[in-house]
Amino acid sequence: MEKASLSKSEKKYSLDSLFNPKAVAVIGASRKEGSIGYMIVKGLKEGGFEGKIYPINPNADEILGIKCYPSILDVPGEVSFAVIAVPQKLVLEVVEQCGKKGMGGVTVISSGFAEVGNIEAEKALREICDRYNMWLVGPNIIGTLSNPAKCNASFSPQLPYPGNIAFVSQSGALLIGLIGQTVIKKIGMSHVISNGNMAGLDFADFVEALDKDEHTKVICLYIEGFKDGRRFLEAAKRCSKPIVALKAGVSKRGEIATRSHTGSLAGSPKVYKSLFRQAGVLQAFTVPGLFHRAEALAHLNPMRGDNLLIITNGGGIGVLATDAAEYYGIPLQEPPKDLQDAMRKWMPEFGSPRNPVDITGMGDRESYAGALRDALTHPWTDGVVVLYCETAQTDPMDIAQGIYQVIQETKTEKPVVVAYVGGERSEAAGEWLIQHGIPFYDDPEFTMSSMGTLRERGRYLERSKANGEFEPFEVDREGVRQILDRVRSESRLSLTEYEAGMVFKCYGLPYIKSVIVNNEHEAVGAARAMGFPLALKILSPDILHKTEAKGVVLNISSEDGVRAAFDAIMHNARAYKPDARIQGILIQKMARPGPTEVIMGASKDPQFGPVVMFGLGGIFVEVLKDVSFRAAPISPAEALEMIKEIKSYEIIKGYRGKKPKHVEYLAETISRLSQLITDFPEIKEIDANPAMLYEDDLDIVDALITLEE
Repeated sequence: MEKASLSKSEKKYSLDSLFNPKAVAVIGASRKEGSIGYMIVKGLKEGGFEGKIYPINPNADEILGIKCYPSILDVPGEVSFAVIAVPQKLVLEVVEQCGKKGMGGVTVISSGFAEVGNIEAEKALREICDRYNMWLVGPNIIGTLSNPAKCNASFSPQLPYPGNIAFVSQSGALLIGLIGQTVIKKIGMSHVISNGNMAGLDFADFVEALDKDEHTKVICLYIEGFKDGRRFLEAAKRCSKPIVALKAGVSKRGEIATRSHTGSLAGSPKVYKSLFRQAGVLQAFTVPGLFHRAEALAHLNPMRGDNLLIITNGGGIGVLATDAAEYYGIPLQEPPKDLQDAMRKWMPEFGSPRNPVDITGMGDRESYAGALRDALTHPWTDGVVVLYCETAQTDPMDIAQGIYQVIQETKTEKPVVVAYVGGERSEAAGEWLIQHGIPFYDDPEFTMSSMGTLRERGRYLERSKANGEFEPFEVDREGVRQILDRVRSESRLSLTEYEAGMVFKCYGLPYIKSVIVNNEHEAVGAARAMGFPLALKILSPDILHKTEAKGVVLNISSEDGVRAAFDAIMHNARAYKPDARIQGILIQKMARPGPTEVIMGASKDPQFGPVVMFGLGGIFVEVLKDVSFRAAPISPAEALEMIKEIKSYEIIKGYRGKKPKHVEYLAETISRLSQLITDFPEIKEIDANPAMLYEDDLDIVDALITLEE
């Protein structure tokens, strides 16, 4: 029997043939100046590629002095990979020939595939590559560029500035524009890859490969969408190198039909922000921000504590930096007295030793170097930002060299970044600093953005050690299976609240005590047993939004109230939906006074799979959408991080004399909920809303579960 082909997630490709090629073929090479086939051959030759170049064109003997071949099968030697730039209708044929040639992979420049609706052709392209075990980049790309091999296998006019940052981009046009900027701004690149439609290799594949690449220290990504977001998150978690991502299009709501708060919030920017944070992906929001962050990460260690010191010669630039520091998550702290005393040595009497340290406009090389040395050698300091405004009496280059000398002499592992505000002299000094491995910026905001990223990286490394792996709880899976099977047998996609509550009970989720009654007599008897006050709710698989149907009565304090509520709910339910299947009325004990209302839930994100959500209930979720997400399952420690992430965490922690709530129990509950949606892939959405969080307990007072069709 023929062995089934491996799925994409099971296939593993070596990308050494892409990053370090020995021979590159250009299929569709052309003698016509300005054409893509001409530009690719020209780029390989003028970029200094030291391997063999094989232009493929049946109608030409040579291009740019390089011998042509009529077909890839006519090439005498081995080929690392082929760049394919032929009309779409010819692509499948030449890729088949590449497979027969036995090369490592292909990059397909040609367009006309899934991006214009030609999905079948793209599928066939992928199948051919799989059959011959070739990796595939594209189609619909501008090509790939590798500085270590001096291989410009694209129609970019030049290689990027050499360095150790790798950049993978779904946008080809953006990529070409940024390559020029890397040269002007001295942003050092190892590899630049256009991945286009991602019919073959996707972001996860490149993260895995670049993590092993000796020439790369930082991975930059421009992302418009994922083919398999969950696989990307898993690859990012395993990656030992920093990843910085600019995600475009986060404002577009995911295409998901929802019946719950959890589902309606999925697909939002908060999902990307939370899940990127979970996987250690550092998010950028602008193109300059992407590279500012990457430069800092490429040259400096993470910031391992929260104590940032600013040294400046100008009050204004110091205030701007202080504001930016708070915005980027590293608000300035007051330095200890002995460090302030040390700073006073390097400033006139009217300077300030506080944070920012203002050595005034009189600050020269000696002042900057002395203050920086004392800062870096003091145990309180975790990182330093040096700011300089150009003055007539000081030399920017002299100060830059003093900064570098101190960093070399102290052999510091603490990060130091620099910003100058000035003219040509400052620009020249900044370029010198960059060449010597010190991140330099011309704006204090960019400086703090980069330092904030270094601190964020440090926090992730600390957090990933502390959170640990998810360990499954002992739960009643069989009980849940029986409930879900019964619902399916009745051709339903929604569980009643009572059924959802019983599922919660099977997984140790604290669903409030509930009793089903079918008449007034049973209702009164249950009320006597439970005690007042009570809530009554309609129980029907056809009425999910009970409040909308006027099927809920709260704060019932007497037996007469129970009777009246029972009659009113039944009447309202029949008026709302005459054909609704009514299974009875649910009686529940009212929540105790003094809780904080929270919401927990889970849903299937279209790109990331099962995710769990947490936030404060009421206005906080309805209007402010103050929520956090994680890819499920998560440990209680990670759930606690998730709780602390929301802006309104102070309410849970306790404020104005109020006692803190039971966050450890809440974290365990979220972790159990994350296991539930992971264990049962047929569950589409879960809502535990509201849940009442007390100082010593947690009660879920409403439950909703819907299933996949």
